[in-house]
Amino acid sequence: MKDGFQVVGIQQQIQQNVVKPQNQWQGKPILSALLLSCIVILCCACELIITKDPSYLDLQHHSTAPNSQFLFGTDTMGRDIFSMIWYGGRISLFIGFVSTFLTTAVAVIVGAVSGCASKRVDAAIMRMVDILLSVPDLLVVVLLQAALGSPGVVSIAFVIGMTGWMSMSKVIRTEVRQIRNSEYVIASKCMGGGFFHVLWHHLAPNFISSVMFMVVMSIRSAIVAESTLSFMGMGLPVEVISWGSMLSLAGQALSGRAWWMILFPGLFLVTTLVCLTNLGNHLRGHVNRRHSNL
Repeated sequence: MKDGFQVVGIQQQIQQNVVKPQNQWQGKPILSALLLSCIVILCCACELIITKDPSYLDLQHHSTAPNSQFLFGTDTMGRDIFSMIWYGGRISLFIGFVSTFLTTAVAVIVGAVSGCASKRVDAAIMRMVDILLSVPDLLVVVLLQAALGSPGVVSIAFVIGMTGWMSMSKVIRTEVRQIRNSEYVIASKCMGGGFFHVLWHHLAPNFISSVMFMVVMSIRSAIVAESTLSFMGMGLPVEVISWGSMLSLAGQALSGRAWWMILFPGLFLVTTLVCLTNLGNHLRGHVNRRHSNL
């Protein structure tokens, strides 16, 4: 009888070992990661796949429907939409990544300072953050952009990056307050470690996984903000090619029934945003499971 139980136990272990590799990819956004990687790589290496100069104004073929010569058609100024999508995607992704880098840097510094400070300083910083959170992001972006002058790629990235750090800083502040009295943090301070040394070597490795999903979602929010500003006529000018500036011609496209001017840029934009959303949700679920296990 004892041997029979041992045989059953061995069979269960074998079944678990066989089933586990089959389910290791279950629930992971593999398709979203592959699609996003392809879009990013092809946008960065767009010179290898574009068929025409994206800025060339071929007025003889303006508002041309998709055909063998123009795969995605042309816009109202005769520019090839296929080439514009890959070239403009590089601008949109650049704005997304640069603004997210600024957002993360400001959020880490403000959140860490607030988490390590005294109660009065912490309360003052958090009240300031709450006040900034109560103001609509789009309004702040418009005001900052008006103060900086004519919009450009760098200025748009800077403005978006400086208006999206508040929520992330509150999460970082909470994580820092939980680990600031840990033995290794106190030991590092006693050995003469400065604020940025402690932040980089001891605090950041412990909270970076908790905010990684917010970093991914910040890229998504930045791309949406750039597209929204361009659509409203307050973003990049038409001559600067991006997915947002391409969609700013939606009014002319609808009036002229040129559906391809909206469909293809919008399809690439929506696909990128959905992939980023899936990756962010997966990272958030992973962090929640890790905290629940603890």
